[in-house]
Formats: sequence, C-alpha cells, structure tokens
Amino acid sequence: MRLADFIEQNVCLIADGAQAFAATQTPQGVHLDETALRDHIPEILLAVVADLRTKQSAEAQLLKSEGRASVLDGPRTPASTHGMLRAKGGFDINQMVAEYRALRAAVLRLWIDAHEPSKQSFDDMIRFNEAIDQAISESVSYFSKEAESWRQVFLGVLGHDLRAPLSVIVTTSDLLSRMTRDGPYSEQTQRIVRSGMRMSKLLDDLLDYSRTQLGVGVRIVRSECCLSEVLSEEIDLLRTALPEATIRFYTSGPVRDSFDASRLREVLANLVSNAYKYGESGSAILVSLARTAEGVELVVRNRGAPLPSASLDELFNPLRRGLQPAKSGERTSLGLGLFIVREIVKAHRGEVVGESARGETTFTVRIPLQT
Repeated sequence: MRLADFIEQNVCLIADGAQAFAATQTPQGVHLDETALRDHIPEILLAVVADLRTKQSAEAQLLKSEGRASVLDGPRTPASTHGMLRAKGGFDINQMVAEYRALRAAVLRLWIDAHEPSKQSFDDMIRFNEAIDQAISESVSYFSKEAESWRQVFLGVLGHDLRAPLSVIVTTSDLLSRMTRDGPYSEQTQRIVRSGMRMSKLLDDLLDYSRTQLGVGVRIVRSECCLSEVLSEEIDLLRTALPEATIRFYTSGPVRDSFDASRLREVLANLVSNAYKYGESGSAILVSLARTAEGVELVVRNRGAPLPSASLDELFNPLRRGLQPAKSGERTSLGLGLFIVREIVKAHRGEVVGESARGETTFTVRIPLQT
C-alpha cells in the first residue's frame, strides 16, 4: 500500500496517537481540552497526503528539503496555524517540534508494520520526510511570529506600568533638588533627577520599539510650526546637556510646515548624542537644516573613524550599537537610538541615510513638506 493511501485511511488512528503525545507535552499549569490538543493534526496529515500525490520536480524537492518551499494552501496552512495556536497555548518551540518527531515516527512505524516494503516505499518515505520537514518549517515560522508578538505586548505593558512609579520618583526628586539647592546634598539629588530622566527616556524608547514590532509604528501628531526655531531650541538644550561637545547649527532660514515638533527634536537629539558618543573627541558636531525642492533636509556631521556602508545600514536596526566604543561613562543605552530616528522619519514619510568617508560620518534626514 502506498504511504499516501495508508495515511488517508488511518488519519483518525494517527491523530489519536498524536493527540495523546501532545498531552504529554502540555506545559505545567496549562489545561487544553481534546479539541485543542488535537488542533490541526488531521488537516496536517491530509496536507501531507496531498503533497505525496503531487508530482514533484528535482528543484521543488530541493527547496522542500531545505524548508524553502512555498506553502501548499495559501498564506495560512494547517501547519502554520498549528504553530500559531501552540504558541498561544503556552508550548515552547521544542515541545511543538517534538510533536512532529513523534508524528513522523508513528506514521512510519505503523506503515512498515502494515505492509511489505517495496522500491516505491523508499520514494514515499523520502517524500513523506520532506513534507513533514516543510510542515515543521511553516509551524516554526508562525510559532516564532506569535511568540515575538506576545513578547512585544509584554514589553509594552511593562513599560507602560513602570511609567507611573517612575514619574513619582522624578517629580519627588526634582522637588528635593529644588529644596536642597546650594545645600550639602545638592549634587546627590541632581544625580537622582538625571538618572530618573535617563530611565524615562529608556522607557519611551522601549515603548516605541514595542509599537513598531507589533506593526503599529511610531505615533506622530502634526501641527503647524517653524522647524528651524524648534530645532534651534533643542540645540541649546543639547549644549547644556553635553557641555564638552561643540555643536554648531546652521539654517538657511525659517522652515514652516506641519510636523511633529517633539518627535523631530527627538530625532535631532539622538543623532547629535550619537555623534558625540562615537565621534572624534574635541571635534565639532555640525548640524544644518535647509529647505530643498523636495522638502526639508536635516544633516548631522561629525569627525571619526570611517564605517563601512554595511555597518551604517546595520546601525538602523534595533538593539544595535556603534562599532566604535562609546566615550567613557556612556553605558545607559538599549541600542535603539538610530532605530527610533528611522521610525520617526518614516512616520513623516521621509528617509534617513548614513554615509562615512574621509574620516567624516554624516546622517541625512529628508522629509517632504505637507504644503
């Protein structure tokens, strides 16, 4: 008997065994009823049957063996749904993959016991293993997406819940700082305020990261403003925050349009801070803002060791830090600065690019005007 026919005739028997095995893999403290345990196992078996009965080229066979074959039933297959539901059910990835190992062994064992092997049997076994490997690939892909989604939800909830107690700490420490100004504990209270503000910035970055990973994106609120004035104010604050840095700001004149001023100040602060942390000590950080034919162009330049183009592109990915060591004392970072910059600029329908040549690194932000 061909393997496809055997599986089709024994779907219920095989699914019963797979369901029983799934019950042994259920995480402690999680209760799943029979329907949840059985999940899409019968549908996965029938998809394997359909695959076994489909003619296959050598190229298709290679793709499937490497887990790169296209899915059989559109964007959501029984295997991908199984992976997603197992993630929701609390399984870890090893427990889910163990189900496939047990399913593979059970099918082959039952089939070998039920018939005499023939030459075609070896072809069927190869095709069956390829189909199971493809199902594993689909399940793992959707399992990982679902698990990552829940991780981002957790980070978002954590960041949101930490805001309230942190706000109390910052407000109270600021009050203490004003009360002890010029007193013996003035520096200590100022240190608490600065640390609280840094923590608040880290939480904001964490929440922005979670939103983008969940597909929500960075939220911006546009309003009419003069961007040159807004960024000039931010430069003044940065000069105070980074007293050892030399920051020069050039603008060709007023740039009025609809922007999220607060978010673009954040873009400038991140780019300048990045230039200060990784740039050449003692060299000036040059910032320019100009209106162009296409919109607005903000440029931040600094001297420093050249970076390969691939490394510059990589810096815009989340949880990445500069290849060069930051200046002493700069350790409070999640590696999200340039990632947040890119997401804010994207929300403004713009782009940000980095270049490094002849000892100078340049980040250029281009944003189209609304009017």
